[in-house]
Amino acid sequence: MPIITYGGQSYRCKEQESVLDCLTAHGVTIPSSCHAGLCQTCMMQAVNGNVPASTQQGLQSTLAAQNYFLACTCYPDGDLEVTLPMSGIGSLLATVVEISPLNAETICLKLSPDLELPYKAGQFINLYKDDVTSRSYSLASVPGIDEHLQFHIRKLPDGQVSNWVHHELKVGDSVKISYATGDCFYLPEKPEQNLLLIATGCGLSPLYGIIRDALLQEHRGTIKLYHGGHSAKSIYLINELESLSLQHENFIYTPCISGVNVPHGFAAGRAQDVALQENPDLSGWRIFLCGHPDMVSTGKKLAFFAGASMSQIYADPFVIAHPQKTSQ
Repeated sequence: MPIITYGGQSYRCKEQESVLDCLTAHGVTIPSSCHAGLCQTCMMQAVNGNVPASTQQGLQSTLAAQNYFLACTCYPDGDLEVTLPMSGIGSLLATVVEISPLNAETICLKLSPDLELPYKAGQFINLYKDDVTSRSYSLASVPGIDEHLQFHIRKLPDGQVSNWVHHELKVGDSVKISYATGDCFYLPEKPEQNLLLIATGCGLSPLYGIIRDALLQEHRGTIKLYHGGHSAKSIYLINELESLSLQHENFIYTPCISGVNVPHGFAAGRAQDVALQENPDLSGWRIFLCGHPDMVSTGKKLAFFAGASMSQIYADPFVIAHPQKTSQ
């Protein structure tokens, strides 16, 4: 009989018994609802062992790639070590190797972890100011391209962690970070698929990584990035992205200004509006939305109404946290 390990305890799974039923029978409480693989309430992650592909049906491909599965439909044929989403995120130490400005309110923080940190471009980590105060920041770096972990961090007026990073953190300091998690990243499963990426502010951080990762893996479909801000001063990495578009004919970059006095070379309007006006039919496209929650919410609706499948829309809203809570 397969052995199911959860929370440091091991349980024997009977023949024709699901992971959910096995754990429940041993008094372990796992969130669940429909018991039919529809609601996804019982989603878990396999830390060790393999799960049948059938138990990942209905999950976004980025979740399946991280070994997430539905416990109610999983009848294992071998031993499994499982965890609930986010429960095993862990932590490690990293050294600050560079802090450089991207614009007046945003810096690029580069860290070198003390231990190997597996990640995919676009995922996020938690950065700890102290034992009780942390915030989530998306990775702008790409494994195979960048030597260090990179993050774009905008200073918020009352941001406990962002102000600490901008004003107190120094090169050589040691900081605690979590392991990487999140399902907003590139998978090379459909290299001919068109990609639409929309960002506001430092929502560019994960998309900068995703774009470079896609190009590194020789994505052949069109890749369009729309980066929005209220003024030209809020847009950054313009030269880098324009250079990238010159190197790769399938990458198209459009900076957008929602305020007045739009300079030459910028599109006038909110990024999501400009993107949908220029791309009214998104049938078959993969969509990435990162930044202000209002933009992400509106962008998801616009993309869906333009023909994009909800399973192909990956969203990462940067929610401003209250004290003691995690956010971008």
